[in-house]
Amino acid sequence: MNSMTKIKLCGLMTAADILTANELMPDYIGFVFAPKSRRYVVPGQAERLKGLLDPRIRAVGVFVNEAPERIAELLEEGIIDIAQLHGSETPEYVRVLRALTDRPLIQAFRADSPADPSADSPLSSAAESFSSESSAKESSAAESSAAETSAAESSAADYILLDSGSGGTGETFDWERIRHIRRPYFLAGGLTPDNAAEAVHLLHPYAVDVSSGIETDGHKDRDKMIKFVHAVREACRKEDEQ
Repeated sequence: MNSMTKIKLCGLMTAADILTANELMPDYIGFVFAPKSRRYVVPGQAERLKGLLDPRIRAVGVFVNEAPERIAELLEEGIIDIAQLHGSETPEYVRVLRALTDRPLIQAFRADSPADPSADSPLSSAAESFSSESSAKESSAAESSAAETSAAESSAADYILLDSGSGGTGETFDWERIRHIRRPYFLAGGLTPDNAAEAVHLLHPYAVDVSSGIETDGHKDRDKMIKFVHAVREACRKEDEQ
């Protein structure tokens, strides 16, 4: 590998979470601004946590169909460094937001259906489909897959994120579905300290994004955070040696 897979620890909510992140030095951490999420933080809380964060770590704000003006405001105020669009935002939405800010954008796309669509989801409307402009009901599975891949690869956002669509329930998706995607991406959905190395070896993603996989009883678990980061970095080291 020419570079190490980057790490994003998402859904941080407390000073203890931030201090652990400062010890581990992931590339990114995430604050969730989606009110339906159990990891929801308000801007004031995020601002206080950002003040504790090592400035070398970039803070990502996760939004679900939020008003572009509000996202741009948080970016321009420095409360977050990057915005992650985790809803059903259209290409036009991305263009509008891009006109309001030149800060980096990540657009999330659902790579597979959740195992249980009726399950309670902290980000219930997140990444409803790869393509908001096509009807999956009217397409064959092959045609739908092709359209979804095209939408992700053609996104005007700076980065794309591929998720299971399980809304933080810890469900993975069939990674074989995205092995052909050439554009660098954040991999999310069901990652844990136990499967992080496999993800790196199989997919070589630009970054891995974890939230529920580093939690115990709905709260960030310091030991799991440490194990996840170490697993990714050890896998990257082994890849570099090959």
